[in-house]
Amino acid sequence: MTLLNLFLIAVGLSMDAFAVSVCKGLAMEKVPLKKAVIAGLWFGSFQALMPMLGYLLGSRFERYISNIDHWIAFILLALIGGNMVKESFSREEEKASGTMYFKEMFLLAVATSIDALAVGITFAFLRVDILPAMGFIGVTTFVLSAVGVKVGNIFGSRYKSRAELAGGILLIFMGLKILLEHLDVL
Repeated sequence: MTLLNLFLIAVGLSMDAFAVSVCKGLAMEKVPLKKAVIAGLWFGSFQALMPMLGYLLGSRFERYISNIDHWIAFILLALIGGNMVKESFSREEEKASGTMYFKEMFLLAVATSIDALAVGITFAFLRVDILPAMGFIGVTTFVLSAVGVKVGNIFGSRYKSRAELAGGILLIFMGLKILLEHLDVL
């Protein structure tokens, strides 16, 4: 997997965390750097951890499904991306809280990183070097989440749905690219 592909996947995975961070910033009167860093650490850490867990799971089953791994990668990325695209058009408003309580941040970090678990499974099938990949995903998510808190505080929620839409489209295209490369179309 090229660095560009990894970067695009990292950005796509980060969009849920970015959107939640925008909502956090929107709900805050002032955003001290400390709160932006806290959000970045929560989301970045879980986005780094989940691919490793998925990789470990996928590695256990890789030998049984190596003939269809590209289809699984495509389906997982398309489903995750499709769900993000669908959520971007949702009229349902999410309640935003500017708090950084442990329980709330833990649940948000887990919820926004479930898709990274599935990507980790895909990484196992594609034999991606997981340690640099998880570090890259974690750092990308950290930066985008910290920036998202500030962006939310300054600009409001108008960019939340666009971020989810862009992230979803990126993941769908990455899944399609993986499939087409394995089918020798690209």
